[in-house]
Amino acid sequence: MTTSTSPTSSSNGLAERLAAVREGVADASRAAGRRPEELTTIVVTKFHPASLVRELASLGVRDVGENRHQEAQEKAAELADLDLTWHFVGQLQSKKARQARRYASVIHSVDRTSLVDALASDESDVDAFVQLNLTDDPGRGGVADRDLEALVEHVLETPGLRLLGVMAVAPLGEEPARAFERVRAASDRVRALAPGATAISAGMSQDYREAIAAGATHLRIGTAITGNRPELR
Repeated sequence: MTTSTSPTSSSNGLAERLAAVREGVADASRAAGRRPEELTTIVVTKFHPASLVRELASLGVRDVGENRHQEAQEKAAELADLDLTWHFVGQLQSKKARQARRYASVIHSVDRTSLVDALASDESDVDAFVQLNLTDDPGRGGVADRDLEALVEHVLETPGLRLLGVMAVAPLGEEPARAFERVRAASDRVRALAPGATAISAGMSQDYREAIAAGATHLRIGTAITGNRPELR
């Protein structure tokens, strides 16, 4: 399928970067014996204006990720006329959980029981990933490895959450391939409790190829597509 390219997208290189990542994802998928159609590429637009998201939509992007609640909420409201799936990929405060449910179709960072409880609903479901902390630093986002099964069980018992699988970020200083093998092993443990939770959210701009080789189904790619983030004033 071809999509029209706006003059702005061409002039700022957005269309070219998007095409390059799409080609890279397809190549990595085939190298891993997988079909590119199996993967969802989420374009993370942190700090970029809503106008950039609108350009991405004109290029065929439908899955958009944000990791700051206020920014995500404002963009989703401004772009409500577009057919977009919003993914919340950052750390979410429990007190903001109900607000996030109003715009986010998928939350990738469920990492504690208090957040699960805050996301509970008897009215509608939101898709969710349980985030695993691959480091020994409790200050990093994600549930500790030893507590993974307990959190998964709590999600499964909570109304309003549909568990898709596991999410993780490869730590700095560790080979991405090794980190993502640990994520794959965690996914196996999750599927032992929830056979339908087969998705793996892993892989960013610098390591998505290794994530694909390890079985990732959802990629969270920012700067490789959007370019450098605008300087904050």
